[in-house]
Amino acid sequence: MSRFALKDHFRESRLINDRLIFSAIFVGLLFIVVMVRLAVLQILEYEHFDSLSNKNRVDIEALPPQRGLIYDRNGVVLAENIPTFSLELIPENVPNIDKSLQELASLFAMTDAEISDLKQQINQERRFRQVVVRQRLTEQEVAIFSVNRHRFPGIDVIGRLIRHYPQGALFSHTVGYVGRINERDQKTIDEKNYKGTLHIGKTGIEKRYETLLHGTVGYQQVETNVQGRVVRELHRTVPVSGDELFLHMDINLQRVAAKELGTFNGAVVALEPKTGGVLAMVSKPDFDANSFVSGISSKEYALLRDSPNRPLYDRAARGHYPPGSTLKPFVALAGLEQGVINEHSQSTCPGWFTLPGQEHRYRCWKSHGHGPVDLKKAVSQSCDVYFYELSHALGIDRMHNFLDLFGFGHRTDIDIPSEGMGLSPSREWKRNARNQAWYPGETLISGIGQGFNQTTPIQLAHATAVLAMRGLNISPQVARASRRSGQSELQLITKKKAEALPMVNRMHWETVIDSMVEVVHGERGTARHVSEGLSFKVAGKTGTAQVFGIKQDEEYDADTLSKKLHDHALFIAFAPADDPEFVVAVVVENGGSGSKTAAPIAHKMIKQYFKNR
Repeated sequence: MSRFALKDHFRESRLINDRLIFSAIFVGLLFIVVMVRLAVLQILEYEHFDSLSNKNRVDIEALPPQRGLIYDRNGVVLAENIPTFSLELIPENVPNIDKSLQELASLFAMTDAEISDLKQQINQERRFRQVVVRQRLTEQEVAIFSVNRHRFPGIDVIGRLIRHYPQGALFSHTVGYVGRINERDQKTIDEKNYKGTLHIGKTGIEKRYETLLHGTVGYQQVETNVQGRVVRELHRTVPVSGDELFLHMDINLQRVAAKELGTFNGAVVALEPKTGGVLAMVSKPDFDANSFVSGISSKEYALLRDSPNRPLYDRAARGHYPPGSTLKPFVALAGLEQGVINEHSQSTCPGWFTLPGQEHRYRCWKSHGHGPVDLKKAVSQSCDVYFYELSHALGIDRMHNFLDLFGFGHRTDIDIPSEGMGLSPSREWKRNARNQAWYPGETLISGIGQGFNQTTPIQLAHATAVLAMRGLNISPQVARASRRSGQSELQLITKKKAEALPMVNRMHWETVIDSMVEVVHGERGTARHVSEGLSFKVAGKTGTAQVFGIKQDEEYDADTLSKKLHDHALFIAFAPADDPEFVVAVVVENGGSGSKTAAPIAHKMIKQYFKNR
């Protein structure tokens, strides 16, 4: 037998073939698995992974619309948009906000107060919303940040259009202003349509017509690189700009009213009685609306908020003042309509009036009295005693119900938010509000516009317009028309239908208006200087409203009182008296006499309105 065993070639060959077959089957199975997986990825799950891929390279950015401009009746711009660069951050994209803010502070010389305000704002905002760090960057500031941009992930310079009010403080209360969108705003707005929008109307016309002014957001798809920078634009949906808004207001009348009020606090409201258009609406003191657009500091806001003069308070729409003697024409009309008096009814004014069975004297402003007076003389010379007697005969409830027709104690529905109501007292009101009985003496002082009576300047102007139009009630309105972006045709703003007041005798209007004409054109009218230089008749009424009560045995002495205790001065007027085109109401806080302080302001307003007519 051989020393070495012979090899089994058949067995070795079979083993090799088995291994090759197994390897082929294994590779085949792997190939099938790979092909199935490729089919799943490329066919069944194509849309999903295509979307993920696009998210890595394609970004969708909101394109905020341009806010609509606001014009006065002459085409003067009252609210516009100006281009500017702002430094903005998105909190969720900033790794260390505190560190980044400290570095920005050193880069832009920001104060600790500014940083504190910014942190507070960031905490109040949602993590994915932009927060403006600094607005209206100079070219130098843009260049400085661009060089250091790599140090500030999540922070960038953004070009935007920012709201600007070229007239400064002149229309601050009526036009209002826009401000940063906050949590309260986010609960009421359509977030999809406000993507990329940082500001929203906060007060005035800007707030009331926010839907018209804002517009519709657009979008763009952009391709980005790994650093997130835009490489190219893929698709764009163009934003639709907000509507332009045209107001009834006249900048020339607004300037005259603001100038003539001077250093006095108060309000002036001018209306177009045939349309209800608000021609002027001034509240003093005022403020620069632009300071709120860019973000007012806590210190600046505290100065405005805590000022004893309350510049943020819109006196024209919300201020409550006793109407004083400006209420007398309406009380006179109530007496005529209720049959209590006629145009020839006379009374004797000795300088005071007492209720039957009482000794308390209700004094007339003219201490020695007016003597015999009829309605025309009582209105033109503002005799208190005549109206004490008339209001006593009417009673508070009849007087209240009649004044209710003119809107006293009610909002006028002017298209400005947060309008005040005023107060027209009655027995029911006092019982419900104070749980007290009504006293006859309160009726007397209500009849001369004192006591519980409170009216807003816009309410007083509106009531005067109703009187001027002989009972035609047209709600006041600031906005006149709008115009859509890219169009030339104006769309008139819808307003309420005019209503006529129910009256027994239409001639009663003329009787009262004739007495108001006597105020301005009569020899002893309390505002006779208003007629100077005018070629037409003006109907008016002065008013002086006490700020505090005077005891029976005391006399009012302005020289011994501080200014804040001086009487308020009021004046209402419309012109021409027979075919009214212009109505004005003036309230001057602590201005003293209505004839000396408020009436001259109305005179300047009337002359300005009719200057080019």
